[in-house]
Formats: sequence, C-alpha cells, structure tokens
Amino acid sequence: MSDRKQFLIVMLVAAIFVGWLGWRGVEVISLNDRLQSDPKLNGYPYLFRVLRVDGDTAIMSSPRSYEVTTQEALQTLFPGMRSLNENHRDWQRAEREFAHLQAHAANLILEDNRIDRIRWELDENWYHLKHMKERNSVLR
Repeated sequence: MSDRKQFLIVMLVAAIFVGWLGWRGVEVISLNDRLQSDPKLNGYPYLFRVLRVDGDTAIMSSPRSYEVTTQEALQTLFPGMRSLNENHRDWQRAEREFAHLQAHAANLILEDNRIDRIRWELDENWYHLKHMKERNSVLR
C-alpha cells in the first residue's frame, strides 16, 4: 500500500473518531440543556447534570453517594441547617425535596429515547468548588 493511501486511511479513521467525539459532546450538551431549562430544577441550589453518556447509560452528577450521606450533602447545600437537630422537620422536608428533584432530573433524561439507564456519580468538583468559595469568603 502506498504512503498516500495509508495517510488517507489514517485521516479517514481520525475524522470518524473526531466526529464521534463531537457527537457525544452535543448529546451531553442537549441533555444538560433539558435539565437547565426545567423550572423545578432551576431554582434548586444544586444543578444536576449529565457528565457523560456511555452507550445507553447517562452518568449524572449528584452531591451524595455511598461515601457522602444525604445529610452531609444537604449540610453543604444549606449551611444554615447544620445547627438543627437531625430529627427536625426541616431536615425531613429537605431530604424529601432532594430525593424528589433527583428522581425528577433522572426522569427528564430517561425521556430521551437514547437513554435507558442512569448512573449517579459523586460530584467531587462541586465539593471542591464549594470548599474553595468558603475558604475565600473566610479570608476576605
């Protein structure tokens, strides 16, 4: 095979790969636009979002995981609740609202015919940014 044919084949494969990557990015952007335009989610202090799509599974961000409890996540979302007793009715209300909105975000993404499953992933970047904001506000 000549050098020119090899070059053309490599360039064709590279173009297909770049196109595929671009399409996956557009897919994530369109799913996140759906989440951001939802009025229920828009007013909540945490922005649920699609991080990536793997086949028919959307990997979505969440402030909670097996390592981070819902209560720890809510304390980060609503620092004023840290002083409340864990049995306080505001905790129960906040937990119900969080669960409802996370399920709502998942259902919005599952409405897309390309997505069959949701996998939640801890949003470590969000915690890092929250920590940095808190640190900067203390220094000022």
